Amino acid sequence: MTKTIAIATPCKAACKSEGGICSGCFRTMDELSAWRLMEEEERDDKMEQLAGSITTHICPKCEEAAYCDISAGHDTCWCFELDKRDTSSIEQSDLCLCRKCLSTLPIE
Repeated sequence: MTKTIAIATPCKAACKSEGGICSGCFRTMDELSAWRLMEEEERDDKMEQLAGSITTHICPKCEEAAYCDISAGHDTCWCFELDKRDTSSIEQSDLCLCRKCLSTLPIE
C-alpha cells in the first residue's frame, strides 16, 4: 500500500504563464517547479506571502499587501525571474508592485 502525502498549495487550477508568473496563484514558474522540493516551512511562508499575511510594504498601484524579497533582506527578488515588464504606465515609486499588479503589465 502506497501512502499519499498531501502538499499544501495555493494553486487555483487557473494556470497560465503570463511572462513567467501564473495567472491563477501568482507563483513564478521557478516557484511552481520547485514547489514539491521545498520544505513545508518554505511552502507555508510562500503561501503567506501570496495571501498578503507576510508583507514588506503596500503595493503603490492597488494599495494591497505586497512582498519584496530584497526588502526582506535577500540578495535577489522573486520578480527577477519574470519577463521584463513595461512600467511606463505607472507612477514611479521606490516600492515594488504586488504580484497581481505586476502580472497585468505588458511584457517588453
